[in-house]
Parts: sequence; C-alpha cells; structure tokens
Amino acid sequence: MPNQIARSLRKGSTNTIGLIVTDIANPFFSSMARIAEDEAAKLGYTVMFCSSDEDCYKSSLEIDTLVNRRVDGLIIVPAEGCTEQIETLIRKKIPVVLIDRYIPELATNYVVLDNYSAAFEATTHLIQQGYSKIGMIAYQSSLIHMKERVRGYKEAMEKNNLGKNIWVEKVQYKNTQIDMEKAIDNFCMGNNKASALLFATNMLSIRGLYTINKKNLKVPEDIGIIGFDGIEAFDFFYSPVTYIKQPVDEMVKEAFNILIAQIKGSEKRVRITLNHKLIQRQSSMKPTSIANTTDSPVG
Repeated sequence: MPNQIARSLRKGSTNTIGLIVTDIANPFFSSMARIAEDEAAKLGYTVMFCSSDEDCYKSSLEIDTLVNRRVDGLIIVPAEGCTEQIETLIRKKIPVVLIDRYIPELATNYVVLDNYSAAFEATTHLIQQGYSKIGMIAYQSSLIHMKERVRGYKEAMEKNNLGKNIWVEKVQYKNTQIDMEKAIDNFCMGNNKASALLFATNMLSIRGLYTINKKNLKVPEDIGIIGFDGIEAFDFFYSPVTYIKQPVDEMVKEAFNILIAQIKGSEKRVRITLNHKLIQRQSSMKPTSIANTTDSPVG
C-alpha cells in the first residue's frame, strides 16, 4: 500500500476537505453532509465531517484538528462567536467557504439562503390565509441567518398593519425542549392566544410539533404552523406541514465550486445568496380553506 502521508507531502495536497456543521444529527445538516460526500467523490476528494454543537470552543478544536491533518480546504457552518477563528484561516490563506450562515464583518466566501425573504413570504402566506395573531419561535442568537429570519417575520407583520401582534419567543440551543414547552404555553394557553406559529429552523419545527401534540392542540384547527426545511416527519404528521424549502443540494455544490477554485489558486471573493420555495400544505391553511390545499411550491 502506498504511504498516503508521504504521497500527500510530495503533491502538496491530501485531496481531503473538512466540513464542519453544527449537528450532524440534524436532518438538514445530515443531508448537507450526504450531498457533500457525493460531490467530493465526483471531484476526487474525501470529506472529513465534524459537528460543533453550536459551540465555538469545540469548533476551534475541530478546525485545528482538520488543519493539522492538512485538509486542502474547509466548508464551515460557523457557530456563534467564531469570528476570530475564521479570520485566522483567512489570514493564513487556508481555503474556506462559509455555508448556511456568514459573518458580516469578515470578507469571506459564502453560500447562504435569502433568509429575510423566506421568513417574509412565510409570514405573508399565513396572513393571506386569514391568520392575524402570528408568533415566531427562534433561537436566542446573534448569528445573521437567525436575525434575518426574525427581521423578515417582523417586517411582514408591519407591512400588513399587524405590528401590534409581533410576538417572538426565543429559546436556548442547549435547552431547546424545556424552553419550547414554555414558549408553546405562552402562545397557546393564555387568554391572548396566537393563531399561527412560524418556526425558525427545522429542529425547532420538530420540537414544536412534538410539544403541540403533547398538549393535545390540533393543527391547523387550534394553531396554524409553518416550519423551516422539509423533513420526512412532516409527511407523516396528521396535518401535512407547510415549510420553507432550502436548496441544500445547490448550496453544497456552489460551496464546493468556490472551494475548489480557491484550492487551485483563485483569490476571487464569491458570495452567493439562494432563493427558497414555500411548500404550501394543510398545516398553514385555515380549516375553511383546507379543501383548496396544494402541495406545490411558490416563491
């Protein structure tokens, strides 16, 4: 067997790429990893995966490990507070592309979703269905993608003269289920109940649906729902879930194209923002309009 390390030293390349996501168990990121593995194989590369658990310290250790293993480049979903880590990679001229999120103050390559437009359209859809007391459940985070999703929701409410009904409950990543139960109680158990909810991520959608079911609330009779990202669980829920579909396949392929170009010496800065599709289904329809439910994408 040839000595791979010796061969890599001669070539100056290991034909490996590091991919750091926040949680490989999250269906969105596991899908991203699967696509990345396939895309890398087409290009003659192997992918090394890591999960940061939204922990900047853990992310730093993983970056150091991957760099020490001489990966040719990195695709990173940055955790909160990781600006200095990414800045160091840029300064050392290590090829890096951010995916799903970016850091506004850094001149990096990235591929992201237009999160503002996605949340704006989802909220507008609920309003058009006749909902007015629309709440949003998001993570407590300073990351740009979360801030943009919240901004899209708020501006859609304001544009439709529902600014007085803006209601955002934020949960901690490390305490999601407990905080989710409190949030659902706040939205659904008081005198001033919300009529619909927008979840800011797919994991929040899953936790939220679990909690709603646990509390014997009916969708959409008691509460309308829109989730982020489509997962198989949405198909098996008794009320098929309306969701914002992210183009994860395109996102990963674009990130690989940018990274490979960097590895080959390109210094061009590339920033790509992709569009979503809103998949309209029963969970966001007022009971009187369910008969007209479609499963077709819009937007």
